[in-house]
Amino acid sequence: MSGFDRLSRPYRWMEYLSFGRALERCRFYFLPQLASTRHALLLGDGDGRFAERLLRALVDHGAPSSKAGDPSLAQETRPPKARRVVAVDSSAAMLALLRSRCAFADNLLATYVADLSQGMPDVLRGEHFDLITTHFFLDCLTTEEVKRLVADVRPRMTADARWIISEFAVPTRGAMRLPAWIVVRGLYLSFRLLTGLRAQQLPDYRSALSAYGLVLQDQTVMLGGLLTAELWRCEVRPEPLES
Repeated sequence: MSGFDRLSRPYRWMEYLSFGRALERCRFYFLPQLASTRHALLLGDGDGRFAERLLRALVDHGAPSSKAGDPSLAQETRPPKARRVVAVDSSAAMLALLRSRCAFADNLLATYVADLSQGMPDVLRGEHFDLITTHFFLDCLTTEEVKRLVADVRPRMTADARWIISEFAVPTRGAMRLPAWIVVRGLYLSFRLLTGLRAQQLPDYRSALSAYGLVLQDQTVMLGGLLTAELWRCEVRPEPLES
């Protein structure tokens, strides 16, 4: 059982009590740009608040929807390839909440339980995605685990794919550097006690993304730099000039 299973139901309220709606604003920052998504891969989306908003945007944009079906994890839906959202998480309890929250578009959703610290599940090996999201998830991994995950995900990205990241950060300078470090350190200690989280510092995910040909296209920071929302794209390499 994932250490996050026991936090699945209280997690939302723990988040609100700690940061208000700031983490939600960070998660949803790039959402208005994502309505044209065809095939999304949500990694570690937790209780599914982003998945719900994304699916509502896809339905409003013309994707077919279905009435609420069986949210059981054992009942997997295979929606049309043209529109699909795939959610992968190590916590079955979190995925159960996600499926319940997204039951209005169950025919567009597939979920898989997998330990992403070991890379992507083999069942998705042949699929390609134009949207990847990691909202407050990469901080659960070490830098080496992030490198392994990026190496697995990168071949599954289409040429125009976007990778959306919401994450905690410690500013390199300024008045918020020490307070941000204290907050982040406190979060790691808390989650180590509550979930057994092994990672104990923010990973260097930017180097991993850059090493595999992704470039930071847009970014915003919140709470004085404690939160960052980032949009990364596959690097477009220029065609060689003919001699």
